[in-house]
Amino acid sequence: MDNNEHQNLVGFIWNIANKLRGPYRPPQYRRVMLPLIVLRRFDLVLAENKQKVLDEKTRLEQKGVTGPALEKALSRIAANDRKQELFNTSGFTFEKLLGDAPNIAGNLIAYIQGFSSRARDIFDKFEFEIEIAKLDEANRLFLIIKEFCSPDIDLSPKRLSNLQMGYLFEELVRKFNEQANEEAGDHFTPREVIRLMVQLLFTGEDEVFKPGVYRSVYDPTAGTGGMLSESEKYMTEKNPDAHIELFGQEYNPESYAICCADLLIKDEPITNLIYGDTPGIKDAKNKTNGFVPCDGHPAKKFHYMLANPPFGVEWKPEEAYVRQEYDGQGFLGRFGAGLPRINDGSLLFLQHMISKMHQPPKWLDGENLGGDGSKIAIVFNGSPLFTGDVGSGESNIRRWIIENDWLDAVIALPDQMFYNTGIYTYIWIVTNKKTAHRRGKVQLIDGTRHFKKMDKSLGNKRNELSDAHIRELVRLYAEHQHDANSQVMAEGKLQPRICSKVFDNREFGFLKITVERPLRLNFQASPERIARLKQQSAFINLATSKKRKSEAAYQEEVDAGEKLQQSIFRALTKLDASLVYRDRDAFEAVLDAVLKQADIKIGAPVKKAVLAALAERDPTGAICLDGKGRPEPDPELRDTEIVPLPADIALPLPLEYDNETGLDKLLGLVRQHCEDYLEAEVLPHVPDAWIAHDKTKVGYEIPLTRHFYVYQPPRPLEEIAGEISLLEKEIVAMLGEVV
Repeated sequence: MDNNEHQNLVGFIWNIANKLRGPYRPPQYRRVMLPLIVLRRFDLVLAENKQKVLDEKTRLEQKGVTGPALEKALSRIAANDRKQELFNTSGFTFEKLLGDAPNIAGNLIAYIQGFSSRARDIFDKFEFEIEIAKLDEANRLFLIIKEFCSPDIDLSPKRLSNLQMGYLFEELVRKFNEQANEEAGDHFTPREVIRLMVQLLFTGEDEVFKPGVYRSVYDPTAGTGGMLSESEKYMTEKNPDAHIELFGQEYNPESYAICCADLLIKDEPITNLIYGDTPGIKDAKNKTNGFVPCDGHPAKKFHYMLANPPFGVEWKPEEAYVRQEYDGQGFLGRFGAGLPRINDGSLLFLQHMISKMHQPPKWLDGENLGGDGSKIAIVFNGSPLFTGDVGSGESNIRRWIIENDWLDAVIALPDQMFYNTGIYTYIWIVTNKKTAHRRGKVQLIDGTRHFKKMDKSLGNKRNELSDAHIRELVRLYAEHQHDANSQVMAEGKLQPRICSKVFDNREFGFLKITVERPLRLNFQASPERIARLKQQSAFINLATSKKRKSEAAYQEEVDAGEKLQQSIFRALTKLDASLVYRDRDAFEAVLDAVLKQADIKIGAPVKKAVLAALAERDPTGAICLDGKGRPEPDPELRDTEIVPLPADIALPLPLEYDNETGLDKLLGLVRQHCEDYLEAEVLPHVPDAWIAHDKTKVGYEIPLTRHFYVYQPPRPLEEIAGEISLLEKEIVAMLGEVV
């Protein structure tokens, strides 16, 4: 079938869909059309051997053959040369359905129930029986079935091969999903973005193109299967002799049904597609037990992985189970590096995929002594690049990935590329088999200017990638050059602009150091400061009691506390209210003397409360020292500084990947690096500062936008004034026309 015939067939099916208008809105057409397209294809695939299946079913049942054995036997004769199980035992066909118009709804349901179990499950996930009832009530069911029997819509295997039918189905899925753009972004990635991801994924993968090679492809958020299908298409076009196995998992029932239907149409295994949520999250099969960890492919590893996980989705419903794996298994589980914020689970998906990587290759004298390794392409919003302070889950996850040298590249896409959001998005390439020249490096590519405007927007999608844009972004990735130029549209014309930069892994890491300054106070026993003592909790607690059994004992303790409070007030008033002490030790000596003279004994908490009430910060005061003679830090003067990792630091750093890491666990090289920074950048301004090394933490972020920022100078004032003057004249002219 040539391209014209293909487009004619698409157009004819689209015309059938338009007959649904009324009972359905255009975004809802897919609820009917997609299952009917699948059903009609199966109907025609099975037509030739239909009677043979019915006869064989009768013969085998008379012999007592039932269950899986019966299904396997019927599947062998149901369709010529098919590998996957598909048969129907109902006796109905589309033509026979039309022969009994009054009962067409019930007969159609009986027809669907006659399919083999996996095919029947597809229509269950579509919830097609609901649509059958709706169509029948609206008097559209007979009309639509009749249209599918038209010779103009021949979906038989004699007209369309499995592969051609697969391409047709994928295009119709895309078109129907674009119609439903307000919800399509949840499970539908624009096809040109998928093509870019696939080509990036296989760039530099020479092993894929060897005859007879086996490779597995996995999508944990399979959606309608676009990434799996595009990967298979790309690999088979480049290497027809390759053996490719597709794996996936999907929690949306309609998307799962579409993906299964696509695979079954192309006669490919659907047992590798699992229904359920992915990163140890919701198990859609087990509704009685609620949310439980659900990995559809436990212990399975994959060569290539692609995903477009939902952006900014809260994982609160799954938190207990994710934390249980995190706390109980650590790095033996999937989430050992850390947990992201509860309102964005994107990095859970990436950690899940990393846990599915094959062992990396180990080469010796040209021989691979290790594994095949794996490569991942995943779409994120901007949050995973930089969200999360030092020591947070996001920062620790980035650190774990970068220090293990798995992050290969990040490609920034234009905004307004997806159907349900206009934000900028980013493709991360993660792999444990970097080639020699990419090891220890991360490439950033600015593709935000590589797009063309669509003739007609689809929801929030107003921009798209052309084939030329995809080729250019793949070229930048393949060449792996720092400060590499690309032609981008700027000021209405193509101009060269730096769109590729290559950095050492170390350059994304930093140290967050805590800079302390000494506490300096003065003390004065003025009436105003003495009055503050009433606000100190330790002083207030003197007049409270923990005795509850006896009212008399309770009141006795309260009275004693109040008496002590009054005694302290009287003692403090004996101090000279005009004197200001700028040395805490000197003032403490005076305070101790007056309390002793008044025969008042107080504990350390109350004494601390008295000092706090009578103190005020004073930059001219003496430095307050702790019991070991060390300067006490002033919390109000505490500051933090971001310090780049030393240039000669070796990664990974010898630190635990947790939130409690302190500089005492760091190499002396890093400690000295922080001290050098303090001396050069801080001490010239505040010479009494020091670093609290036990609070120093390591963080990682990927400030892609900052690296590609191009300064735009403001326009000359004369130009702006001229435009304003011109606008004023235009407004005056229009007002004159109104008058």
